[in-house]
Amino acid sequence: MIGIAQTANLALCDMAIERAQSRTESLPGMICLYGPSGTGKSITASFVAHRRQAYYVQAKSVWTKKFFLQTILQEMGINTVKSLPEMLEMAAKELALSNRPLIIDEMDHLVDKGAVELVRDLYESSQAVILLIGEERLPDKLKKYERFHGRVLDWVPARLVDLDDARKLSSFYAASIEVADDLLETLVAQAAGSIRRLVVNLERIQEVALSCGWTIADQTNWASRPLYTGQAPKRRLL
Repeated sequence: MIGIAQTANLALCDMAIERAQSRTESLPGMICLYGPSGTGKSITASFVAHRRQAYYVQAKSVWTKKFFLQTILQEMGINTVKSLPEMLEMAAKELALSNRPLIIDEMDHLVDKGAVELVRDLYESSQAVILLIGEERLPDKLKKYERFHGRVLDWVPARLVDLDDARKLSSFYAASIEVADDLLETLVAQAAGSIRRLVVNLERIQEVALSCGWTIADQTNWASRPLYTGQAPKRRLL
């Protein structure tokens, strides 16, 4: 799991929840973690949810408001076929009593479905810490909802993968070999900020290294072998 590697985004996410949980009563309690696809936001949030004993839901594009609340209640271990207002009150009550955070991944889907005010209702009724996770444009999408936007304590941009992250990730995804910094720097450049791309390349490098009998993979012995960039190869037509 990427989260185990203690990447920069894991630390950012964990510290943001800590700040929200220790805030004074006059401060808002919602946090927004946003950034491009591939930066490890979801895996980071899943790991932090386990560490902080948070309720965690990952929204889908087809979710309705009712299904959203049903999923939260299922995560809480509450079975219900109640009405929408009743489910909202039950979820809010559990958040308030348990003092556990709620993490909503893929928040963009709920914005697109017009469920923003429902999330605000959950917050207002519980005053619980709620972490919203979404794509790069999520803060811009939420600007039009003034009452919601003003209740966000922290806007946390996800960090693009860097050399320090690459070193930590290599100990998990290429644990059987040593990957030298010069090759890691190449991987970071090729990844264009994406942890996902970097991890794919680390696994590929380890596979090649083991087959070649290397204990260390560096730029010299990797030479001109191709790396994964996420781009589809161009078709070669005769």
